[in-house]
Amino acid sequence: MLTLLHLLSAISLLVWGTHIVRTGIMRVFGANLRRVLSNSVEKKPLAFVAGIGVTALVQSSNATALLVTSFVSQGLVALAPALVIILGADVGTAVMARILTFDLSWLSPLLIFVGVAFFLSRKQTRAGQVGRVCIGLGLILLALELIVAAATPIMQASGVKVLFSSLTGDVMLDALTGAIFAIISYSSLAAVLLTATLAATGVISLKVSLCLVIGANLGSGLLAMINASKMNAAGRRVALGSTLFKLIGCVIVLPFVGLLSTQLARLGIPDEELVIYFHMFYNLIRCLAMVPLTAPMAKICQMMIADVPEDDPRLRPRHLDVSAIDTPTLALANAARETLRMGDVVEHMLILNREVMHGKLAQDREVRRLDDDVDVLYTAIKLYLAQINKEGLGEDDSRRWAEIIEMALNLEQAGDIIERMTGDITAKSHATRRAFSPEGLVELEALHEKLLDNLRLSLGVFLSNDLTSARRLRRSKHRFRILDRRYAHAHVDRLHQHNVQSIETSSLHLGLLGDMKRLNSLFCAVAYNVLDQDEQDDEQRENSDDMKRV
Repeated sequence: MLTLLHLLSAISLLVWGTHIVRTGIMRVFGANLRRVLSNSVEKKPLAFVAGIGVTALVQSSNATALLVTSFVSQGLVALAPALVIILGADVGTAVMARILTFDLSWLSPLLIFVGVAFFLSRKQTRAGQVGRVCIGLGLILLALELIVAAATPIMQASGVKVLFSSLTGDVMLDALTGAIFAIISYSSLAAVLLTATLAATGVISLKVSLCLVIGANLGSGLLAMINASKMNAAGRRVALGSTLFKLIGCVIVLPFVGLLSTQLARLGIPDEELVIYFHMFYNLIRCLAMVPLTAPMAKICQMMIADVPEDDPRLRPRHLDVSAIDTPTLALANAARETLRMGDVVEHMLILNREVMHGKLAQDREVRRLDDDVDVLYTAIKLYLAQINKEGLGEDDSRRWAEIIEMALNLEQAGDIIERMTGDITAKSHATRRAFSPEGLVELEALHEKLLDNLRLSLGVFLSNDLTSARRLRRSKHRFRILDRRYAHAHVDRLHQHNVQSIETSSLHLGLLGDMKRLNSLFCAVAYNVLDQDEQDDEQRENSDDMKRV
């Protein structure tokens, strides 16, 4: 039992090492990798090579598939070139399997030692993330050694031999087992390496090993479909096309596995080597043969997965790309873009609120719908930011993370206030046939226009972190508060003059003034983040100058 636990832990270490390499590479080179993929779609050979290269770096064809699927789902890449990149990714996985089976035992401790030294000493820098990649590569090599060491005594047990003997003869069952291996280990690479280990110990025959490899390739396609299940139709088509290509390869090769195993056995090469070479050449030949068929496959996928019109009228997130989570800089940029969309919705709500003030009561329903959109975007942004590992963020990225979540929260609260303001105007003014006084309406419109200006300026400050604009926004906030106070006093003066319209709408009027002041504070809060940071930078510079003088 303890030996089996050692084997499972070694497999887990292999998967974890692959994960560390992938996330480290994405954090350091994620933006460049995405640019390479997006710029290589014009020519099929270039797209194919890009798929190989990116997968070799991130150690996972699933990671490459997730990137490409996100591009297609956002309409940035067409389906046919995306399928070419996916085919290249399959070859990249096979090449990495070949490299990782070389005797690199001497390299594992060196990579782990160097990686830990860099990661702990410079954790928040690019060098620290490169150290993270070294740790992952060292763990992968160590895991392969542990798998061999743990599997050898297990495979020599008579009970295990009987268990694996059930995999002989039925190619469909063997391929299905390989697919299950790939799905459970979340990596076809891990499944193939495990198969090579089993073949090396003689527990399974070469024929069974080849079937497991073919099934592992199919399992990676099924895994991609599971990952893409929550994406839109365009994203799901990429996973479907990749799976169909792998299924075609299975259907063509499986009937000849027996003949292939017999011919390969005559080469005199150890079984574990044959498994790795078969995996590499099987993927290479299959993918090269399938490249000319990507356009017809794209049409088939479009026929099988049609675009479904959205029944839900609510706004949906557009820029929150899940595949960018491992690249914090890109993920934060995506969250910032979505927050700006929230700002646009809030601006629209303010404009409709002014129309309701002028008697267009039908807009009240639209304001409530837009507030629901704001809530949807806020929830999506909040959950998206929660997926970003804050421990891996540098100081600037951590500060940006906080700015985005604060801005999104302020806009969500602003949407609630505008919805309440609009409902109050409808219920307390127009529904009771009471109108604002002409002077009061002019004052409310003036404040409304100032609010719109401050909202637009605050979105600009949030986007650019411009110090001059932040100071301008802070001055505008103070001017708004002065104007708000002046209009409140003017309203009280009209009450003293027994202005009937002012008396009838006094409670509503003063409530709107208070709500507008709160909205203005929410909009202008972003200015203080920029100004506070500038003051901190000044203090650091002064301290640095003092240290130099000392």
